[in-house]
Amino acid sequence: MNAKQAGDFIRALADANPAPETELHFSSPYTLLVAVALSAQATDVSVNKATATLFLEADTPEAMVALGEEGLARHIRSIGLWKGKAKNVIAMSRLLIERHGGTVPADRAALEALPGVGRKTANVVLNVAFGEEAMAVDTHIFRLGNRTGLAPGKTPRAVEDALVKRCPPDLLRDAHHWLILHGRYVCKARMPECWRCVAIALCNYGDKVRVPPSR
Repeated sequence: MNAKQAGDFIRALADANPAPETELHFSSPYTLLVAVALSAQATDVSVNKATATLFLEADTPEAMVALGEEGLARHIRSIGLWKGKAKNVIAMSRLLIERHGGTVPADRAALEALPGVGRKTANVVLNVAFGEEAMAVDTHIFRLGNRTGLAPGKTPRAVEDALVKRCPPDLLRDAHHWLILHGRYVCKARMPECWRCVAIALCNYGDKVRVPPSR
């Protein structure tokens, strides 16, 4: 897929969904940061279920530190890797208080210095909370970029860089939403639902599933 085709691919997704949004529930940059950190190797549905009660009890770094690991664990035991996530969220909250006065920084280096916050999480927060044109590459986008030929790469960073380069500038702000949703609901891991794909004419995937399986 050349650069023009890649741009047309993303524009087709944009035309089909003009106002994409994250599916994680949040009310502030801090609750977004926590939700994204909890979402690693977990579904947004499971995270939203857990944070529905968690954020009633602790929606600020100060309240989260007061809640503590055991208190946090009560809310997130249904989420994968919950023990490590509980430890990281408390440590992250403590550092936000100590280094940033309890405010989530709009700075990549500062975000990535927080426990449990990698490049993908930082990109989501920068994009959703602060409006930056950041491309967050999760497993869905990594798969989609390689499967379709949109942005092939051996690492998430390689796919990210290729997407930023190929994405039409006016669409970059929302592009990762379109791609995540497309990978989650259409270009699925086990069997892509190609018959529903609005960009199928531009896709280089060789084993397209053009007809729904018979029930």
